[in-house]
Amino acid sequence: MPSLKDIRRRIDSVHKTQQITRAMRMVAAAKLRRAQDAILSARPYAERMRATLGEVAASQLEAGHELLEEREQVRARELVVIASDRGLCGGFNHNLVKRAEVEIAKCEADGIGFGLTLVGRKAVEHLRRRHPEQVTHTLTGISQVAYGHAVQLADHVAGRFVAGEVDEVLVIFSEFVSALTQTPRVERLLPARPAGREEAGEKPPYEIEPSPEKLLEILVPKAVQVELLRALLESQAGEQAARMTAMESATRNTEELIDRLTLQYNRARQAAITKELVEIVSGAEAL
Repeated sequence: MPSLKDIRRRIDSVHKTQQITRAMRMVAAAKLRRAQDAILSARPYAERMRATLGEVAASQLEAGHELLEEREQVRARELVVIASDRGLCGGFNHNLVKRAEVEIAKCEADGIGFGLTLVGRKAVEHLRRRHPEQVTHTLTGISQVAYGHAVQLADHVAGRFVAGEVDEVLVIFSEFVSALTQTPRVERLLPARPAGREEAGEKPPYEIEPSPEKLLEILVPKAVQVELLRALLESQAGEQAARMTAMESATRNTEELIDRLTLQYNRARQAAITKELVEIVSGAEAL
């Protein structure tokens, strides 16, 4: 049975752990508020970008762009996997990497080559170890998502698509649903699929200046960048939400452990006092 000193030392240690988990929960909650505001602002912009691109592409079918080109057969696929740099966020990274492995297994089963663009140290650590030859680009050390990060990723995957190295680009990220729910998602990034393109109708009652081709030349790369930015922001918000929930759960667990250890300490202390009293009484009777 552990001594009173050992139990007291363990209670102090758990108290210190509780202070850390409580502080991390508060930091994650503050970061979550900022990340949530960012993604709620980015979603309408991304949706409007897709709608605008769809209006132009659907009504001007003669106008095209190399990033809209549908390939007859998908022989190679690029997977953009967006995880986090840090852990201590529950199953956030595990679920995401598991979803990426499902897509990799599909590529292997269908005989499709694949490349990996990895965002976040957790994705790099896991997937580079399992598929080192397929990693084409990595991006880590993102403390705060910026538009430049999306531009860097878009330039890489668009360059591979235009060069014919891949025929399709998928982005795998965790969609922020709520503070308690983050859902791994897989979305096609390239070839870009503008909303409404398949519903081509009559020409709109307006003229596009200087031309649909020029507009698509600007809009399509921008749309790809915005989609990647949205995925990065979704992942950032999901990470902070998952960390806040995990640290809250850890704090509750430390409280329960402290209660159990305190009860054990009190029982051991009571037993020690009882033993001393018995010895005193026995000694008095002997005299």
